[in-house]
Amino acid sequence: MREPRLALELDDRSAGAVDVILKDGGTLRLRPPASSDADAVLDFLQRLSERSLYLRFHGIRQVDRAFAESVLDPDWLETGALAGWLGDRVVGLANYVRLRDPSVAEVAFVVADEEQGRGIGTRLLEQLAARAAETGIRRFVAQVMAENQAMLSVFTEAGFDVVRELEHGEVEVSFSIASTESFQTRVEKRDHVGVTASLRPFFEPDSVAVIGASRRRGSIGGELFRNVIEADFAGAAYPVNRGGDPVAGVRAYSSIGEITDPVDLAVICVPAAQVLDAAAEALQKGIRAICVISSGFAETGAEGRDRQEKLLALVRAHGVRLLGPNCLGIASSKPKLNATFAPRALPAGRIGFSSQSGALGLALLEQGSARLGFSAFVSIGNKADVSSNDLLEWWEDDPETDVVLLYLESFGNPRKFGRISRRVARRKPILALKAGATAAGAKAASSHTAALAGSEAAVEALFRQAGVVRARTLEELVDVAGLLSTQPLPHGRRVGVLTNAGGLGILCADACEGAGLELPDLAERTREALADVLPRESSVANPVDMLGSATGATYELAIPPLLADPRLDALIVLFVPPVVAGASEVAASIRRAVEATPSDKPVLAVVISAGGTPPELLESDLASFAYPESAARALGLAADRGEWLRRPAGTVPELEGVDPAAARTVVDGALKGSSETWLDPASTRELLGAYGIPLVPERTAESADRAVATAADLGFPVVVKTAAAGVHKTESGGVALDLRDEEQVREAVERIGLPVIVQPYLKGGAELLAGVVQDPVFGPLVAFGPGGVFAELIGDAGFRIAPLTDLDAEELVTGGKAGRLVAGFRGTPAADPVALADLVLRLGRLAEEFPEVSELDLNPVIAGPDGCLAVDARVRLRTRTSERALKSW
Repeated sequence: MREPRLALELDDRSAGAVDVILKDGGTLRLRPPASSDADAVLDFLQRLSERSLYLRFHGIRQVDRAFAESVLDPDWLETGALAGWLGDRVVGLANYVRLRDPSVAEVAFVVADEEQGRGIGTRLLEQLAARAAETGIRRFVAQVMAENQAMLSVFTEAGFDVVRELEHGEVEVSFSIASTESFQTRVEKRDHVGVTASLRPFFEPDSVAVIGASRRRGSIGGELFRNVIEADFAGAAYPVNRGGDPVAGVRAYSSIGEITDPVDLAVICVPAAQVLDAAAEALQKGIRAICVISSGFAETGAEGRDRQEKLLALVRAHGVRLLGPNCLGIASSKPKLNATFAPRALPAGRIGFSSQSGALGLALLEQGSARLGFSAFVSIGNKADVSSNDLLEWWEDDPETDVVLLYLESFGNPRKFGRISRRVARRKPILALKAGATAAGAKAASSHTAALAGSEAAVEALFRQAGVVRARTLEELVDVAGLLSTQPLPHGRRVGVLTNAGGLGILCADACEGAGLELPDLAERTREALADVLPRESSVANPVDMLGSATGATYELAIPPLLADPRLDALIVLFVPPVVAGASEVAASIRRAVEATPSDKPVLAVVISAGGTPPELLESDLASFAYPESAARALGLAADRGEWLRRPAGTVPELEGVDPAAARTVVDGALKGSSETWLDPASTRELLGAYGIPLVPERTAESADRAVATAADLGFPVVVKTAAAGVHKTESGGVALDLRDEEQVREAVERIGLPVIVQPYLKGGAELLAGVVQDPVFGPLVAFGPGGVFAELIGDAGFRIAPLTDLDAEELVTGGKAGRLVAGFRGTPAADPVALADLVLRLGRLAEEFPEVSELDLNPVIAGPDGCLAVDARVRLRTRTSERALKSW
């Protein structure tokens, strides 16, 4: 068996490698061909059929070493090239050459005959265009023979807006390589098709081999194989161990290569040092998917990271997907697969669950097994390859899954997560428990915006924009999953509470208010219907207190009128056992009443009993809870999801008056010779002006006389500030407000020190803060909140991740405490929300297009009925050091 060149593969990240997913689910590593690849590139070209050579090289039937060498070691300025690699074999090649017009390059590509039809050409073009755009190239042109319909279709299918001109039997193709929204949508569709196909062997395998399946009880591999057998797996299962010893009465093999039938999924449970050999043998067998249970990889340090990179390179060399390593395994209900070492089988149901932690995954399965059923459970471990993003792609179209649960500790590609989740959440609820979010990043902050931001703010923004329902605890995760998987969403936040204990009703009412829910007065017809069936001493207000004498029959009579009340969107039913009624009796009555009453409102039942939730509820489609507070919190989150679904999707608007070229001049000039700097006032105005951000008029004065003259020209009263770059003007005493004459201006200049800035003094209007900060994981965060000297004290800034939609911007400026200021607070006139929304949209666009803008503060922004103006601005630049992700999807 010829081994892949692992040493070379390990250098791929620094060499500019990128992995792509193909339409059939295979993967492919693309990287620039280097000098050492001359023979491999020449071999690829010589393996092409005469037809492929003819179409690619316009009649030339033979290609020599000189051409092969011409695509090696591209400089990415005049030439660029990417080769597609399966191990040490080139299967595709694309290159460009810059033309006389430096914004245009000629492009061409060719794919091995045996690999055509998999989407390799499209992926080569897509990735080559992205790299060309980074060097300032704006358009690709290509000369294509008219009969080469395959190549012509690739240009169109890639998503570019192609212009064709036919002349002398050749077609000149020309197109912009800008990454437009429509192009990005096409890329995402390709990713979705490829990822879904690649994961099918994990979720629907016809055969599974467990490598390291010992006959010894208590061993991980042995117990995992027994779980496969005991779950009654619908396919063929093969144990593999060194001695070929039978496991659980099933014939074993000493090597996976001895198995004569095809195997879809290999689960590896051997010590870390043996994993690469086991994986190589499985790949040689033709395995379509690999799950590595073994630990001892990136979680253990440098040696483990090196081992994990080698494992991934080996898997990529065969175009296969990898789950793990260091994971609990995978279970899938459809084929009755339990390839995990969990102590109990997966209860079947409609929830897809992904956990980055095997231990927490087990804990949830234990806690939720009585109330929840799962279509699949996936422990992603170190997520060297398969991630939560991949699983969302699978579950989006999976007919077995109605609800998606995620336990997350980190994000590999949070912006991709946001785009996928936003799409999936429109069809199925996504419920996430995120651990490890802290505000530690704010410790090094040098601006108000950065001090208010942090990982927690970024996670909140990401989930809010993507429509992900966030649970705060494991208990809440189980509670909300049970509600979302059994009950319809409420149409609003109006809740009715039915109880047999007044104190329990009060606790529930308080919890509802804390969850953002309302307890409205009941309709007159409802109160009359309840009065007819309840004792005179009962309360028919909301909560409805039926008293401790209520029996199961009482609940059956009271529930229907509450469900019919047009003033209610949901119903919470509470019961604590008195002497006159038992928990099982009442639970059965609640179930009968709900099932007999046509309604599209969610019903949440809290039946408190010493024996736990009665089986009459657990075995029904009702959502059951241990405590009223738990029910209220779960319903509040369900209401959040309902509101997110009812709101428009929003669009990223086009902005007029934006000049990225002018901004690039400012940024490059400021960072020349420096990796980090604060912009001076003039450069700050130039940068912000390039994006149409409204600024108060100001002038710089180098002397006291000039400051006085400027003040007179602008008109008193004025403001005098320090012109030093990046200074907190209020905290350093570098600002003087409401100066009304020449003497006050001179005194201010003497105290602050030259040079100074002179501005007109703006009176009235709301003082707000707007800004951006680049989060190292999540990218650009746009902030909006109360401003002025109390920005950090008041807090409550809202955040969104760029790019912002028009709806994101509207929610930022109208929500929270800032929204109250914008609406007009205590008699002050309302500000213009449209102008403020435009402001944050422009900030988002600037932050996205210029990641060098690490921190930006506009504080305060003075907003009134006729618009807004930023009266102070600070911008910090930092050289971009982001590393290209190896995984492109």
